[in-house]
Amino acid sequence: MIFSREDVLRRLRMEISQGRPIVGAGAGTGISAKFAEQGGADLIIVYNSGRFRMAGHGSLAGLLAYGDANAIVKEMGEREILPVMRDVPVIAGVMGTDPLRRMEHLLAELDALGFSGINNFPTVGLIDGRFRMELERTGMGFAKEVAMIRAAHERGFFTCVYVFNPDEAATMAQVGADAVIAHVGLTVGGSIGLSDNDALSLDKAPAVVQAIADAAKRIKRDVLVLCHGGPIATPEDAAYVLSRCDALGFVGASSMERLPVETAIATTTRAFKSISPGRRTDL
Repeated sequence: MIFSREDVLRRLRMEISQGRPIVGAGAGTGISAKFAEQGGADLIIVYNSGRFRMAGHGSLAGLLAYGDANAIVKEMGEREILPVMRDVPVIAGVMGTDPLRRMEHLLAELDALGFSGINNFPTVGLIDGRFRMELERTGMGFAKEVAMIRAAHERGFFTCVYVFNPDEAATMAQVGADAVIAHVGLTVGGSIGLSDNDALSLDKAPAVVQAIADAAKRIKRDVLVLCHGGPIATPEDAAYVLSRCDALGFVGASSMERLPVETAIATTTRAFKSISPGRRTDL
């Protein structure tokens, strides 16, 4: 089912008015999407990283040259995610810096497939240092993602965007982003997540999210502010952050599908392995 931008915003604002957080769930497989919907997710987001993540690899594989990011999202949406969805908007993670795509054509294809919204992933916001500088200088920087979101907004898509600092939040708000997601780093925990020692501490996350919220709201007062990543890995972590800043919800990928799957499969396998083999032990 395809939802217009107005439909998505109406649904999200209804959740807010009823005192419920907005929850976006990354889906790397159809079964993840199906059961995130059953769990009450407000948005399902298809990232190319979901394919790597659910194959047992780190989410940052989605930023590297291991596949065509935009082609992967199109295929995942068309053949895995959209066919199992019933009543939740599906958002496409689009690599806006892709130099091999006519972006208007790609957005038209995603619209025709049934995506209701657009997100900027893979994003150069996750890259810093000299490599980030060189990407910016050679026409593959954050401005390309901003231009892609502007085009998606003008086409009528709901747009929810990753930002990493107040300046990026303000810039995305200027081009009409409906929601800004304060990204505070790679998610901690599990077999292929960041360690706690390497991540932003949970007690510092609310201030980071609030600074991003303030910058976005100065430009667009009705922008929705969400948070994602880093130390915000569990419902308890999200509750801690949401109670200490103006964010209205949480977007999870590893925290919504990888971490639960890792725990559930290992626990279930151990339970089967603990069963007595029965009377025959001489085979």
